[in-house]
Amino acid sequence: MVVMGGRAVNRATLARQMLVERADVSVVDAVGRLVGMQGQEPKHPYVGLWSRVEGFEEGQLDAAVQGREVVRATMFRGTLHLVTAADYLRFRTTVAPVLEAGLRVLGDRGEGLEPDKVVATARKLLAKEPLTFTEVRDALQQKFPAVNERALGFCTRMLVPLVMWPTDARWSWPANARFTPAEDWIGGKLHAKAEAQELVTRYLQAFGPATPADFQTWSGLQKAKPLLDALELETFTDEAGKTLYDVPDAPRPDPDTAVPVRFLPEFDNLLLAHAKRERIIADEHRPAVFTKNLRVKSTYTVDGLVAGLWNAEKKRGVATLTLTPFGRTLKKTLTELEREGTALLRFLEPEAKTYEVVTAGE
Repeated sequence: MVVMGGRAVNRATLARQMLVERADVSVVDAVGRLVGMQGQEPKHPYVGLWSRVEGFEEGQLDAAVQGREVVRATMFRGTLHLVTAADYLRFRTTVAPVLEAGLRVLGDRGEGLEPDKVVATARKLLAKEPLTFTEVRDALQQKFPAVNERALGFCTRMLVPLVMWPTDARWSWPANARFTPAEDWIGGKLHAKAEAQELVTRYLQAFGPATPADFQTWSGLQKAKPLLDALELETFTDEAGKTLYDVPDAPRPDPDTAVPVRFLPEFDNLLLAHAKRERIIADEHRPAVFTKNLRVKSTYTVDGLVAGLWNAEKKRGVATLTLTPFGRTLKKTLTELEREGTALLRFLEPEAKTYEVVTAGE
């Protein structure tokens, strides 16, 4: 098999992630191309799309959300994702086993929990009106007083197909958003059967070339190798001798393809979609990005690899982007970071009077 070096794998993935050059596509098409975006907090996908879509404006995603073309819901790995409504309906059944297995993390807190009964009650509650999870837990606690309230809420979040109800708040959702039945909101039915092979193909189109372990890390689904072996895929070998699978005719740019600096939000799926993450971040830098309290910090890339952290804030009309590089930054690169960073600040803080890009410690 052909050996793909680290740079070749990096460039192939960046091309599919629309990070070699911004793509001139609609917001819905972009979210679909990425098979969803991690959405732990509502702002993160907006930043991720800004870095990937030519001319992206937040109102474009607002409109797609209000138009029910894009939804925010629990999906891959049992975490909140922004996905197209079509993909939610198509793949919610496929990832259902991951969500069901997630109940195991409750441990002793799940004592007395009867999931079927909780699901039936939660469905009735939410069919009446959209509710916050505080309201869901309080109502369920009245029905099941002997069960841990957090277990009741978690069971509902994992097993009942729900989407978050958007408002006119900036970034589309308030901190304590309400939830509503997905099928009612979208106006369609969940696909009846699992489509794991189709999901594998979509994953490779967005994150490939990749190993079975990579797909499992991204999706939460297990036993992926038979799925990959059953598809008509191209195979390569990485520098460690592992087999990489890929869809035919996928973009695989020249390893020496120049790539611009890019800013990624917290929890960007590019950093979470592979078992081995060397294609995007060196092992030595991972502790600075992946925190002990399970957060994934905002990063920027230089020559296709994570090269530092960034943070934006506004005080007294001054918007400041602070860069925390992992090593020495070339003057040419710093100029590029300042240009791209200022543009990001203008997107994040359009009402600021002044914009500054600074480097931590200087």
